[in-house]
Amino acid sequence: MIEGMTESQLTLHIIKQLKEGKKNHFQKTIDELQPYDIAKIYSSIPAKHRTRFLLFINVEQIADLIQELEKDLQFEALTKLGIEKSGQVMDLMDNDDLASLLEHLSKDKMEELLSGMKKEESKIVQDIMNYPPETAGRLMTNRFVWIKDHYTIRETVEKLKTFAEYSETINYLYVIDQNKHLVGVVSYRDIILANENEKIQDIMYSRVISVTADTDQEEVARLIERYDFLAIPVVDNGVLVGIVTVDDIIDVVISEATEDIEKLSASGKAIDFDTKAYVAAYRRLPWLILLLFIGIVSGTIISQFEETLSTVVALAFFMPMIAGMTGNTGTQSLAVVVRGLITREVDRKTAAQLIFRELKVGLIIGFICGILIALIALVWQGSAVLGLVVGSSLIMTLVIGTLAGTIIPLILYRLNVDPAIASGPLITTLNDIVSLFIYFGMATLFINQLM
Repeated sequence: MIEGMTESQLTLHIIKQLKEGKKNHFQKTIDELQPYDIAKIYSSIPAKHRTRFLLFINVEQIADLIQELEKDLQFEALTKLGIEKSGQVMDLMDNDDLASLLEHLSKDKMEELLSGMKKEESKIVQDIMNYPPETAGRLMTNRFVWIKDHYTIRETVEKLKTFAEYSETINYLYVIDQNKHLVGVVSYRDIILANENEKIQDIMYSRVISVTADTDQEEVARLIERYDFLAIPVVDNGVLVGIVTVDDIIDVVISEATEDIEKLSASGKAIDFDTKAYVAAYRRLPWLILLLFIGIVSGTIISQFEETLSTVVALAFFMPMIAGMTGNTGTQSLAVVVRGLITREVDRKTAAQLIFRELKVGLIIGFICGILIALIALVWQGSAVLGLVVGSSLIMTLVIGTLAGTIIPLILYRLNVDPAIASGPLITTLNDIVSLFIYFGMATLFINQLM
């Protein structure tokens, strides 16, 4: 029925069904859509139709819908449902998503919503909220299948059938002992291939890679990426308390990448398409004002070499190129280092290898660009000395710019400071100062030959 419809046509079709009260037709349309698409339509329809939208779908669909909405719309939807029905929906939501939603509410409103939930579900969510932000404990869910080490394959399959719909993933089954300590793991594939009378303890992997509840979310992401896991167990003093699934890690990776891009560009936190102009300006201004004052130093350097510049006017032609190229190479190296630090641990040996590698990169880029610009200066201005000054200056500044973009984030990393704080504009501004100083210094050194 909805095949071939554009997004706008589908939205209008659903609005028409809501207006006409055609619940059965509406439900058939919704059944053909993914939760993300349902959430997108719900967000785009006029607010006056949203209450009926929620009344026309079942609690399972509402739970899926709310998990795909933005925070403000999540709270709005739960409010429209009332305490009893919102409690039923929250019981079905993923624990970590629900904890993320509730932490943004006032204490009174949070307690009001939790009161409508089942006691055991409410306690699990509150326990998750007790863990520090951006840790495995805050990402984990208790919706997984665990089995006892003395189970047979037949008993395991029976439990799997019972809890398959409840669990977020059945790719791995985690094995616990009598004290609920994690002692092994078996895959769904292992169970299918095993004899039904075999014991789990005979086919399980005893060496289980796990994380503690207070492990940083970036470290969790690194482990899942390193071992190609779809989920990783979370333990607290050896006791299995939850799992972190790969879909949550994808959200973490996107969030961390966005945060690093914001820092690299010095654009401020939480600026998106919907941010108001004065808010975006307020968040950007501190960095830009700092860079403004640092940039004055560049002007001071130029004024110190005013006589050199007035004597050889052609030097002005190449000044923007020298400064720009140096800043560009520094920013490139900075991006490479920050990306690398996210995906792996860096010790002294690795750091030294990286610096040496970037030094060679800077030399190769510097010599190629330096020779090219020297030839251009020679042909354009007819001066071999000017070509020497411009070319040698570019070589030196590109090497320094590349090293600055590599060393600064590594130093910050060693000082336990987020290396993304070494933002692109700051590196660029500092490299501008160094490059202009080198450029005019070389020009002054050869001033007699240039004249």
